[in-house]
Parts: sequence; structure tokens; C-alpha cells
Amino acid sequence: MRHSYTDFVCLASVAAVTAQLQAQPAPIAYWPLTGNARDVAGRGHDGIAHNITWSADGSAEFNGRDSFIEIPDHPDLAPGKGPFTLTAWIYTEKDLDDAIGDIAGKFDPAARKGFTLGIMNYPGVTAGQPNWRNLAFGIDDAKITQPWTDCGRPGDCKMLWAFCVWRDDLYAATFELDADQAGHVYRYAGGTKWEDCSSPDKANAVTTLAVFEDELYAGTACYDSVGSSLPASANKNSGGKVYRYDGRGKWTYRGQLENPQTGTADTVHSLAIYRGRLYASTLYTAGKGLYEYQGGTDWKYMGNPGCRVDILGVYNGDLYTTSYDPPGRVARWNPTRGWQDLGAPPETTQTYGFMPYEGRLMLATWPKATVYCLGEGDQWAYRGRLGEENETMAMVVYNGKLYAGSLPLAKVYRYDGGATWSEIGRLDFTPDMRYRRVWSMAVFKGKLFAGTMPSGHVWSFEAGRNVTCDREFPLGWHHVAAVRDDSRLRLYVDGSLVSRSEPFKPEDFDLSNGSPLRIGIGSHDYFRGRLANISFYRAALSDDTVAALARRGPAPTTRP
Repeated sequence: MRHSYTDFVCLASVAAVTAQLQAQPAPIAYWPLTGNARDVAGRGHDGIAHNITWSADGSAEFNGRDSFIEIPDHPDLAPGKGPFTLTAWIYTEKDLDDAIGDIAGKFDPAARKGFTLGIMNYPGVTAGQPNWRNLAFGIDDAKITQPWTDCGRPGDCKMLWAFCVWRDDLYAATFELDADQAGHVYRYAGGTKWEDCSSPDKANAVTTLAVFEDELYAGTACYDSVGSSLPASANKNSGGKVYRYDGRGKWTYRGQLENPQTGTADTVHSLAIYRGRLYASTLYTAGKGLYEYQGGTDWKYMGNPGCRVDILGVYNGDLYTTSYDPPGRVARWNPTRGWQDLGAPPETTQTYGFMPYEGRLMLATWPKATVYCLGEGDQWAYRGRLGEENETMAMVVYNGKLYAGSLPLAKVYRYDGGATWSEIGRLDFTPDMRYRRVWSMAVFKGKLFAGTMPSGHVWSFEAGRNVTCDREFPLGWHHVAAVRDDSRLRLYVDGSLVSRSEPFKPEDFDLSNGSPLRIGIGSHDYFRGRLANISFYRAALSDDTVAALARRGPAPTTRP
């Protein structure tokens, strides 16, 4: 349900809330964002606004493309090793054609030092949409606090096709090789344990997962494992179907991908949400193209750009697609303009995934494991190569940095700017294999998760300290508070504690850096939505104070 400012103001006694707030620390800086980016806390930390639309309701509208506010660096805004709190009122829409992006941060990517706060919308991570409207808050001081840790193998899987975070749990979709086996979905139960959520159908793979309207959807496939240098699967049951998970191992059929021009699909390869609708693509030529979900079991064919439509990404108003057909062209589509061919980057024959990083769309490729950025004039700009690997696969923004998986040695690399990638681990050592992959990634419970082929194991890693809200961030106006206290991070939505990190030592994280505090842009993407009443405190606010701020409502005010 969406609320007006008046609705929120009437939720509590203004006098009671004001009395409680007056007993708490005052903010170092406070930006109501009512027609300008001035700091009204009295310490002069005025922001520089870039392409902001000042809404009539007293909030700031950010367009998701080039809107942001920059506050110059100052000792007041450098918490160092001490506690701090950042609070904000956030408004998001349902029918988005872009990432939601970053709320605020003060982070130096070269030094890996500072803090970040944003909402993760991650379609285009190879086959899956692992994170959908998940709130994330992280700090770092160039530290790896948890090296890669084995989280077990879901069932007998040979390949982790996709992850998805849904209702505080992490789900994994698998390919299983033997004749009497089908692709499964598993729920992570902690440690090395995985709970079997059964097989949607008899096909050998569940290839993609996505959250749509707060429900978990899965696509199935008859996967040709020979292409990954695995033995051929004896299970030839056709896929190409979409299912909705109803809990307790039960799945509801939600249609087959097919059309008169390219036939009936035996695979579903990618699911993504664009403009409030669910879209699907196929892996092989059969049924190739883009499909829009119409409800029930109906899918509408939206055509193709003259090649296979493989991985689906969403960026700056359009739905993007990779292709495995040489030369690995990228196309984009929207319902008004139709298809537009963006060509292929140099020395590329296949394209594998998307991820917005620092406001630019990044692209994963084969056969040199290069990464490209979509630049001015729709030109592809080179952003380096993952060592001597051949294929870049899953890419995810995590705690201020971009991470990517590779083939054939199943390594993970961190992007360190320019054309530089740093290796941070190898996850699959299966002997006598031509190809080993880190195909899938997700962010869950503050950690980066990665899935492998052919060992079928899941691994997790933590850089700095992180906390995430592992359920869908609600629509409309909502209050967010990110708190660093003496030993943990805490994250609040509408005054309620939704998550807290594992403990840390304060001296391990000195967040001081020379970067400005930026509102509406960070390591992921420009913010799309509206913001109001942003406050920065050099103290860790209590549960009661955060709750009082949330009850106060987003109505603009000049008083912190």
C-alpha cells in the first residue's frame, strides 16, 4: 500500500515523537531535500545537486541516469573507527525500467575504504535474477573478513545454474546429469546443508530463477551438457516451461515458451522483470526470442533481433539481451521502439551477462574473458580481462566493488579500475576437466555466494562487513536507517530492525577517506526514485530512536 505524507504524519503523536527525538544525539548533517540540497543542521555541509527534479511534495526525484548530490569531504563526515548512522526516506515505484541503485555512500574504490548503502536489482547475472529489491549496507577497509568457504553441494548437481534470494532464504537451481535425475531447486539451510524443494518437471535442468510479485518463478531446460565438456545427459525430457513455487516442494505450471515463427522451446534460459512484467528467453534456437508473461499460463512472443535472445538485463529504460550466436551481438528492446542492434565488442563471439557498475552497463564475454562497458554513442569500451581465462560469466556488485566469475579454471576476480582485475580465489579443482565454471552469483546475508561447475558446490565470501535485507523492499515511501555501532552493522526498515551483521572489532575498520559523500550514486547505479530527509549522525542511534524517526513520517521539515 502506498501512503501520502499526511498518512504518515497522522500515525503517531507529534509531541511524543518530538520529545523522544530531542533526548537523542543531533545529526551532524541534515538534508531535507525540499527544493535544494542545503544542510540545515547548521554545520555548512551543503550538497551540490546534479540534475535533480525538486518535487512539489517536498522531495528530490532522481532519474536513475545522471541525478545525484555530492557533499564535499569533511572531517565531520568521516566516522573513522567510530559509530555512525545514516537515515533516509525512500520512495520507489513498481514498474521500473532500470535498477533502483545506490541511496548513499562515501567509498573510495581504489583503497576499498568507506561505506555503501543501496538496493540490489540484479537481472542479467548469467541466467538468473538473484537479487530483487534487496537492501544492502556495507563497510570496508581493504579487508577480506571471510575467505572463500565451502557451503556444500545441493543434491547431486553438476552445475549451479542460478541463485535467487526470496523471503529471507537463498534458493539454487541445478543441472543433474543422470538419466533418472531432473533439475532441482534447493533452499540453503546453513553450513553445508541444502533442503530439496523438488523438481518442477522432468527436464534435466532448472536454469533460471526470479522473484516476480513476491513469488518465486523457475524456468526449466533440456540442457546439452556436451557444450560444457561434460558427458551427454541421458535425460532428454524437454523443458521450455515456467513454474511458480508454492512451498513445500509444490510447483504450479505457468506456461510453455512457443511461437509460430521459431517453434516450441525446449529451454528457458533467463527470467527478468522489466516495467513490472516478467520476461523470459530461451537457450537454444528452438523457440528463440523474447516472451512477455500475460498471466496464468500465457506468454506473448515479442520477436527477436535476428539472433538468439539469451541473457536478459535491464538498464536505463530498456531490456537488454546477450547472444551466443557469433559475433555475440547485444540488442536492446522496449515496447515503443522495438529492437535495436548494438553490435558486438571487438574479439567477441559470445556475450554472457550484464551488471551496472558506477552507473555504466558492464558486459561479460567469450573467448578472452574480457569485460566491456557501454559508453557514449553506444560504443563498447574495454575494461580489461580476467587473467588468462576464456570466459567471463556472472558479475555482481558487492560492497563497493564489481566481482566476476570465469572459465576454464573457475576463478573469481575483483575489478580494481581501468583495465585491472585481481584474482581473489579459485573455486573448482575437479581434475581432468576442460572447463570449470563460476557461473552463478548472489548476495545473501551480507556475503557473496558463487556456484560452480562441474563440482556443483556453492561457496561464500565476505569483504569488509555487510548486512542485507533478504526480502523484497516495499513500494512507496519507507524509512531506512543504516547503523554502525561499536561491533556490528544494523539495518532498519520503517523503524524495525531487519538484519544485523556478524560482530567486528572497531579498530579493524577505519572508514576515513578523501571521497565525497554522494547521495543517489555509488558503486552500482544511479538511484531511480525519490529521496527525502537524509540525516548523518556521528553516533549509533538506538532502536527506539530509529523507530521514532520512522513514525515521524517523510513530511519535509527544516528541523532534524
